[in-house]
Amino acid sequence: MQETPSSQSISPRLQRIAKLAKQAPEAALTTLAHHIDIDWMREAHRRVRKDGATGVDGQTAEQYAVQLESNLRSLLDRAKSGTYRAPPVRRVLIPKEGDDGLRPIGIPTFEDKILQRAVAMVLEAVYEQDFLDCSFGFRPRRSAHQALNVLRNELMAVEGGWVLEADIRKFFDTIDHAHLRDMLTRRVRDGVIVRLIGKWLNAGVLTEGQLQRPEAGSPQGGVISPLLANIYLHEVLDKWFEREVKPRLRGRGTLVRFADDFVMVFTLQEDARRVLDVLAKRFGKYGLTLHPDKTRLVHFRRPRKVEPRRGSDGDAQGPESLDFLGFTHHWAKSRKGNWVVKLRTSRARINRTLRRANDWCRRHRHQPVVWQRDRLRAALLGHYAYFAITGNMRCVEQVRRGVVGLWRKWLNRRSQRRCMPWQRMYRLLERHALPWPSLMHRFTTTPNT
Repeated sequence: MQETPSSQSISPRLQRIAKLAKQAPEAALTTLAHHIDIDWMREAHRRVRKDGATGVDGQTAEQYAVQLESNLRSLLDRAKSGTYRAPPVRRVLIPKEGDDGLRPIGIPTFEDKILQRAVAMVLEAVYEQDFLDCSFGFRPRRSAHQALNVLRNELMAVEGGWVLEADIRKFFDTIDHAHLRDMLTRRVRDGVIVRLIGKWLNAGVLTEGQLQRPEAGSPQGGVISPLLANIYLHEVLDKWFEREVKPRLRGRGTLVRFADDFVMVFTLQEDARRVLDVLAKRFGKYGLTLHPDKTRLVHFRRPRKVEPRRGSDGDAQGPESLDFLGFTHHWAKSRKGNWVVKLRTSRARINRTLRRANDWCRRHRHQPVVWQRDRLRAALLGHYAYFAITGNMRCVEQVRRGVVGLWRKWLNRRSQRRCMPWQRMYRLLERHALPWPSLMHRFTTTPNT
């Protein structure tokens, strides 16, 4: 997104908020909403995605922009005066990775997204001074690849150790509103900000025409939800691990968290088991539960004299591998013959990607070939942007080959005649080529400390 005059005018205010929050880390800030003016709202509008799905009112970004200035002023006046009414979010269900169930996603209205972004900008300036280095999800200048690199370096530094893989069951649906409000008011007591967050928590969700007002949860998919989730887990997990758990460990312990996905690495088994025993109680105190089938302790030891046992497809099996953020971590030999931790796309993620590609090609097999090529190209580039990392190019190329095969399969079924043998498919790919992957992210190893 290009910078605008409004973005330049609010930057000093964001810096002042951040400076004040950093100077008073334990104080509750009471005057924040006065920073939100019409320039702030213009910047919030600039940062909101314009191509997202519409909310319950069906209003698009283009329709809202017809009278943008008056709409933003009206929204600002209603937010400041307390007359703004948060509309319910439209809930849709999408397939859940690695599960037969569905994941609920909430879609706010476009106007609500703007106001949520405006408030999130204020809260982000405050809480970025409080959040710890172990948190990587939905934070400025932090990414999933940084979390993966930190985890990889830690595993190599301790030669594997014991890894606690944890999964929070339905986290976004079970956030306790009372605990969240208490956490917020410890740091932010501005009446306008607190009132707006309360309205969003109580707005409810609209599912197939029925309005529900759950007493817990923050709809996943909203603009403000990731920040509220980080605030919640910062208090429940990050601070607890840093201030209470680590001082009691006999060995070394590290937490790496991306939103509600996290792993803990320990050098000693007894430390790992003690934390596993108390983790469920800690989460239960705040209304959260760990998934019993997806929470496990892994002995991710570095192989000594023998190669790790592997399957026919080359995947590491047994306790030598663990999954985090779509990648399987496993020990393997480097080109110099040293044991290193390598990352490859998890089998579940590859299967899901190819399954979705198969469904898409089936539904759109009668569309023009150029139209199909453009969309498959965009999908592959998006896959490469995340998974094309050091040591994972073979899996990325496997996905491309799978997509090419599926494209040919459904082009071959556009009619009753089998009109797409491989020779013809190769000629088609010469005219309508799908991109080959190139390395997007290089992982580096930091010296042991």
